[in-house]
Amino acid sequence: MTTPTGRVVCDITISADGFSAGLDQTEERPFGDDGGDGSGAGLHAWMFDTPDENRAEIDRLNTAGAFIMGRNMFGPVRGAWDRRWNGWWGGDPPFHAPVFVLTHHAREPQPMDGGTTYHFVTDGIVAALDQARTAAGGSDVTVLGGATTINQYLAAGLIDELRLHIAPLTLGVGTRLFEGVPPLKLEQLAARAASRVTHVTYRVST
Repeated sequence: MTTPTGRVVCDITISADGFSAGLDQTEERPFGDDGGDGSGAGLHAWMFDTPDENRAEIDRLNTAGAFIMGRNMFGPVRGAWDRRWNGWWGGDPPFHAPVFVLTHHAREPQPMDGGTTYHFVTDGIVAALDQARTAAGGSDVTVLGGATTINQYLAAGLIDELRLHIAPLTLGVGTRLFEGVPPLKLEQLAARAASRVTHVTYRVST
C-alpha cells in the first residue's frame, strides 16, 4: 500500500472563546446567534472587510487536492434529501476539487461548475478521509468544518496541521472547537496578527 504524502489540515475561523457558530442555526441564519444577523459577518470580517490585509491566508484556503465537510456546513437540509440542495456557494463553488460531505443519508455525487464535485459519504470519517486522500493524489486534504466535524478528526488523531483564524469577539455558547477532544500536543508553526483576526498555525502531534 502506498503511504499518503499529503497532509491532513483543518482551516477554520473561531471566536476568541473558541466557537465557530452560535446556537439556533437556520437556513436564514446559518451561523445562528453570532452577535449579528446570523451570516457570520463578524467572525469572517477578516476575509470580506479586509481581504488585502489577509491575502496569503485567503489564497491558501482552497489549495488542497480534496476537501471534507460535515453535512451541517454543507447546508440546512436535515434527514432524508427531500429537496435539492447544492451547498451555500452557488453554481461555481470556490473549492475546484472533490468535496466529501459526511452524512447519514445516501445521495449520488453532484458535479458543479469549476471542477467541484460533492460526494456524499455515509460510512464515517475514516472512509471520507480515505476517499479524499485518493482523490487528492498526494496533495493535502483539508477538513473544512464545522467544528463538530473537525473535533471528530482531532479526537481520532487524523489531523496533521491546524490553521485557526481567531476573530476578536466572543459568542459565549454555540458550536465549539476542541469540544470532546482529548488533550493534544500542539507545536506552533506560525502566528500573525491583523486588524480583525489573529492567524495561528499548529502542528498536531500524536
